Amino acid sequence: MRLSELSGKEIVDVKRAERLGVLGQTDLEINESGQITALIIPSVKWFGLKKNGNEVRVPWNQIKKIGTDMIIIDITESQVPGKEPPQKIKFPD
Repeated sequence: MRLSELSGKEIVDVKRAERLGVLGQTDLEINESGQITALIIPSVKWFGLKKNGNEVRVPWNQIKKIGTDMIIIDITESQVPGKEPPQKIKFPD
């Protein structure tokens, strides 16, 4: 697959069904042999402005499927900045 074929695809996290960005607005981490090792997705706010300089690093092995419109990834909660794991609520007895 060529890089031009990947450009413009939405990046979606399978666990949260959340759109993280669009390839083309992300950076690629490439090793010495020219293979993509990770996607670096900036956290964006309204109108494409960067938010706090945070970013999500998605290793290539966490990409589950590349479709015609989307790239489906499977990342952990700790990889998404500003997202804390859900807290358990304790109710009084």
